[in-house]
Formats: sequence, structure tokens, C-alpha cells
Amino acid sequence: MENIVIENTVNQKEENYLSMLNNTSKEKRKRLLKDNFIKALKDEDFAKIASELNVSDDVKSMYTSHLMDVAKTMKICNKCKGLNMCPLDVPGVREYAYTTDNIIEFAYHDCPYKEEYDKETSYLKNIYSYKMPNYIKDASFKNIYKDDSNRLEAIKYLKKYYDNFGKEKQKGLYLHGNFGCGKTYLIAALFNELAKKGIKSTIIYFPKFLTSLKASFNDPDNNFQEKFDYVIESPLLLIDDLGAENISNWSRDEVLGVILQYRMEEGLPTFFTSNLSIKELEVHLSINEKADDLVKAKRIIERIKYLADDIKMISVNRRK
Repeated sequence: MENIVIENTVNQKEENYLSMLNNTSKEKRKRLLKDNFIKALKDEDFAKIASELNVSDDVKSMYTSHLMDVAKTMKICNKCKGLNMCPLDVPGVREYAYTTDNIIEFAYHDCPYKEEYDKETSYLKNIYSYKMPNYIKDASFKNIYKDDSNRLEAIKYLKKYYDNFGKEKQKGLYLHGNFGCGKTYLIAALFNELAKKGIKSTIIYFPKFLTSLKASFNDPDNNFQEKFDYVIESPLLLIDDLGAENISNWSRDEVLGVILQYRMEEGLPTFFTSNLSIKELEVHLSINEKADDLVKAKRIIERIKYLADDIKMISVNRRK
């Protein structure tokens, strides 16, 4: 996974600090920021990060708190022994700082452990042969873990969906929560149970689906439109790991937006899994804070809300 979130403004800590200084003179404010930055340079990791940024110290001083957060993450990652022991909020995803046009930007990248994990789960890239591993391919209601009360709301929702399928119009589900808690497995279990009734379904791992679409642009044997139509017309669709993709105007507006609009108009059941809440996903989809981007992100979120109910599931990371 490449950049999944890009920020080009100071974070909340800097904003609060700058707000506190609003009543001081410009020169005094600049001096206070510089003093704060110089104090932070005493930390070896912070100093290393700052030295690699090709901007002036005055610019760096505007981002001191955010750079301190990056340095803190660096300390954690330098001592890490594996993805299953990662203490970060999003395991395996680390924040970096870099410069563009004399400003500092922040982006999230996968660590080597997560990159290796993604290689091991590359089976998700081919949605048409549906070569899923046994734990997904053989997912079923009877094998769902029910030993955690935090999973029961989602389990009951999916069981009810199964019981009422074909009898009444039902929304899909936006199921979000922590890594490894079984979000994909639960919805795959529903799809497999419905498959026994002859209902066809499609699961796409969204980041890999986008990569596959891009690769088909210049490949006559890998038809773009055929792939796209296959997904948007699927009787049942799961968009897996939404929010983990490298967001762009194209992926948001020309791919995700078109899929959701078509399925909304045709009344096709659509499910989602994500590590992001609806609110966090909207931020992710915004790309930047320009008014036009904010409106487009909001439009995607409204389509998701129309298509799916929202359930949060925080449970044991069973991958560990």
C-alpha cells in the first residue's frame, strides 16, 4: 500500500499552539516557534527526521508537534519484531514526513512486515477466478466465533439479512473495526450461505482492484470495461478494506463513485469492510481541504449510507 492519507497542513496540536500565539507579535510568535523546534532537536530521532527535510528551519518549526509524533513512531518501529506485535493504531502502517514545494507533508506507508503480509495474501487480487483461501472460501455461519460479545451485533445483522433475503428490500452493511477481527470472514460467510441458494456474489479487495484496473488500461487482453462491468453489476458485492487504497480523484470519482451510483440506482446489495469509521473515511476521501474535494467526499459517504447500515466491531485480532 502506498500513501493512504496525505496531510499538508499543521495538525491540531500546531493549530492550538498557533491559536494561543495569535495575540503576540509576528516576530515574537516566530521566535517562540523556533525555540520549541530547537528544544525538540535534542531528541535524536526528531533531529534525524528534521535533517532530511529540505525546507528552512522556520518552516520546520511550524510542524514541530507533528514531527515529534513521527519521531515517536520511528522509535517504536525501530524496536518492532513483527506485525503481530505492532502497537501502532493501524498495525504495520507508519507515518513519514517529506517536503513538496517548500512545505512539509505527511503520508502513511506500509512497513516491511506489512508488505510481506500483503504478499502472502495476494490471492485477493484476482476477483474473477475467486481464488480465496480456505478460511474465506469455506466461511460459514456455523464456524463463526461467537465467544466475543463485541461481534454479536454484526453476526445477528448478517443472520437476519440471510433469513430475510428475497423477502424484503434490505440494506447492505458497512462493517468497520480493528485489524484481524473477522470483518471479511463474517460477510464472506453470508455470501457463501447465500451461494447455496444460487445467489452469485463478488468480493473485491479494493486496493488490489484499483491496481488491476490501472494495469488493464494498456493491456488489450485485460479488458478494463469488462472488469468494471463485472463488479458494478454483481448481484452481491463486498468492497473489502475500503480506505486502505491510495486515494486519488480517479479512484474516488471515476471508480468508487461510479460503482456506488450504479448500484444505488439499480438497488443492488452492497457491503463494505474498513478499518475506518464513516467519519474517518470521509476525511480519507477528501484528499485535501478544498471545497470541491470536500463536497465530492461527502457525496461518496452519502451513497454509502444509502446503500448500507453502519456497524462498528472492535474485537480480538485473531490473526495474532
